[in-house]
Parts: sequence; structure tokens; C-alpha cells
Amino acid sequence: MKRLFGIILLIFSTLLVFPAWSMDLAPDRLVDKTVQEVIEIIHKDEDLKNGNKEKMLDLIETKILPHFNFTRMTQLAMGQHWSAAAPEQQNKLVDEFRTLLVRTYSNALSSYHDETIKVNPIASLGDRVETTVRTIVVQGQGKQPVPIDYSMEKKPDGWKVYDVTVGGVSLVTNYRGSFNSQVRKGGVEGLLKTLSDKNKSLEGKK
Repeated sequence: MKRLFGIILLIFSTLLVFPAWSMDLAPDRLVDKTVQEVIEIIHKDEDLKNGNKEKMLDLIETKILPHFNFTRMTQLAMGQHWSAAAPEQQNKLVDEFRTLLVRTYSNALSSYHDETIKVNPIASLGDRVETTVRTIVVQGQGKQPVPIDYSMEKKPDGWKVYDVTVGGVSLVTNYRGSFNSQVRKGGVEGLLKTLSDKNKSLEGKK
């Protein structure tokens, strides 16, 4: 899942290069239009292909994160425990979860090879402010295609991703189980410490 999430991040990595049209396009067209630019970046950037960690992290921070709603992602991952956290704790949880995702999946940025991404068009969006963009990652070497669905919401500054489902497994739901377990054991502060310790260990692997 880490490797596929890296592809997910790369799909969104060029959206800020074209801010004018990215805010106007429907979410399915937005994803579809960026695929070719992303593939071109990967093929041309030797540093990314060779696993330059600093460049990968910079790419994520500057090009990708603005297109994810980490507050909503964290809220969904926390489930019923979100309301039990104080506002300051909620802010810390969002920051730690954001950092965890970035550091955990940054290595996947260099794992893209010859996959192709097909985006299924949305028949009619109407006035909806939430939708799911469904894509298929076609892998080489006889591997099975993998469906990747993006749960997105429309915000004043464009469409934002708040969950990603890879092969039927929700990223948010995947973390919810471990988050709930940590909160039951040590409360919200216990979860914050676990996330902080994990991020520090990942930072040490640069």
C-alpha cells in the first residue's frame, strides 16, 4: 500500500503548477489532466528516481500537501475519540498525522516505473460538494490492476482529498484501528506520544 500511496501522491504533485485551471476543473478531469505531467516528471527527474530523500520531501511539502485535507483525515481516523481531544490536542494530532504520512510514504515516490493510470469519468457532478474519483493503476509484469478511489470535497480553494481507498482498503480506516487502540491504552496524550516517537524514528532514517 505504501508504494501505491506514493503513486497517489505523485498524481497530485503537479496540481500547483497549474493553479488557475486546477481550481476550475471537475475533480475527475483534474486528476486525469495531471497524470501525464506526473509521468513526465518521474521519467525526467533522475534525483527522484534515485531516491533523493530531501527532494522527495520537498516535493511533497510544496506540491502535494495543499491538496489534502489533513484535518478531516485526522478527524475520520480518530472517529469517536476526536471529540474527546482538546482543541490544542486536535491541532497536534493533525500535525503529527500529517508528518507520519509524509515520512512513511516518501520512499514510495521513487518506486514508480511503468504503471499507467486510468481515470473513470464522473457522469454528472451537479451541485455536489463531495464525490469519489475512481481510478485504476495498471501495473506491468502481469500484475493485477489496482483500483484507487479518491474521496474528495470541494473547498473555496479547490477540490481536496480526505481519504484514499486502495484495493478496497481505506487509508483513514486503516489508521483508525491503531489510533483507537492507542487511545484506549493511554488516552489522547498516549496517541500523541506514539505518533511523535514514530515520526522521530522515521526522521532518523533520512
